[in-house]
Amino acid sequence: MAKHPRPLRVNILTIFPELLETSFSYSILKRARTKGLFEPHLVNIRDFSRDRRRTVDDKPYGGGSGMVMKIEPVARALASVRRKGGTGKVFLLAPSGRVFNQELAQALAREDRFTLICGRYEGVDQRVEDKLCAGAISIGDYVLTGGEPAAAVVVDAVVRLLPGVLGAEDSATMDSFSDGLLDYPHYTRPPRYKTWRVPELLLSGDHGRLKNWRREKQLARTWRYRPDLLKNACLSPDDLGQLEKIKGWSSRKSRKDGRMQS
Repeated sequence: MAKHPRPLRVNILTIFPELLETSFSYSILKRARTKGLFEPHLVNIRDFSRDRRRTVDDKPYGGGSGMVMKIEPVARALASVRRKGGTGKVFLLAPSGRVFNQELAQALAREDRFTLICGRYEGVDQRVEDKLCAGAISIGDYVLTGGEPAAAVVVDAVVRLLPGVLGAEDSATMDSFSDGLLDYPHYTRPPRYKTWRVPELLLSGDHGRLKNWRREKQLARTWRYRPDLLKNACLSPDDLGQLEKIKGWSSRKSRKDGRMQS
């Protein structure tokens, strides 16, 4: 991934900027800000309301429960961001959006800036998504009270992919989903806790066997927990052969477990 000539600027439009400021002030994201690799720009949508109560919502047309975020303050906030440095691609965080995944995180990490709009209340005026955004992003099939937690998830996943953010340069490339598979299991000291031991191979120093073991575990974990990922994973002929063995082991174990329970 090419290095950014300047920090990745992420504009986030929200009515609760303090929620996100806290998220970006610890651990890896704080380090990325300190190193000049990541620049969050939090914009309070209420600042662009034009009444004394700083109203950003109203009753929905056609009736219904709840309130809906108005398009006007959102549009003014976006216009302000555009004047002060640019928005890049603009995304609404909403259940209707494209499901966020590692592929999308990698694509956003290649941008020099992008903008997220956090919804609240019953929803956001549809014209925001239709007229002001490149699209919508969802982090899963469930409902949140607002888009701020989703924004924090998206930013965390994207920023850790930027060159220089993680301590080890290959950490991000070895993550789960980076090559379409789940990550292999990790262990650390002590080698034995109670009766639970670290696999002996990890203590052997045999890097060739260790590499093969890790790949085997990636394939086995993906087959066990997320077999849907295998459809689009980048698998070599050796991987495919190993996967067939894993499926055979799994099938034999299932039959054995069935006999024991009968």
